[in-house]
Amino acid sequence: MKTKMIRVTIISASLLLAGCSTTPSKQQQGAAAGAVVGGVLGSALGDGHADKGWAIALGIIFGAIVGDQIGAQLDERDRLLAAQNLQYSLESTKNGAVTTWQNPNTGNGGTATPTTTVVQSNGTPCREFTTEIQVGGETQQGYGTACRQADGSWKIQS
Repeated sequence: MKTKMIRVTIISASLLLAGCSTTPSKQQQGAAAGAVVGGVLGSALGDGHADKGWAIALGIIFGAIVGDQIGAQLDERDRLLAAQNLQYSLESTKNGAVTTWQNPNTGNGGTATPTTTVVQSNGTPCREFTTEIQVGGETQQGYGTACRQADGSWKIQS
């Protein structure tokens, strides 16, 4: 369960930060995110085994390959639409309301749904959410928590 949260955090964070830099390609970003997720999964699966290092290494390799393939299919416009949808969903909708995005050029799309809203003791609102992204006919699901920043943007918590 924790690894699924880490995976969604990585994917969602990359979606929210995708507009900050145009240097890495979408495949490079996907491969990097996949390598991190694969390493975490390899570590979790190899926990307590003598070959934990091999499990982590294989997880990184396979994660990078899968992430590269997803990154190749999720273009910059897809990431922008997904990020805008998540920001809108967190800022403007009630718990349980599903917002959607669709890129007519690629056919990729997805949803965001805030599920729970809490206010921290310092007054900062935080929202748990679920996301779905459909890329190339496959659906990736996940969840996370984001808190509103002073500038009005939402930052995903790790």
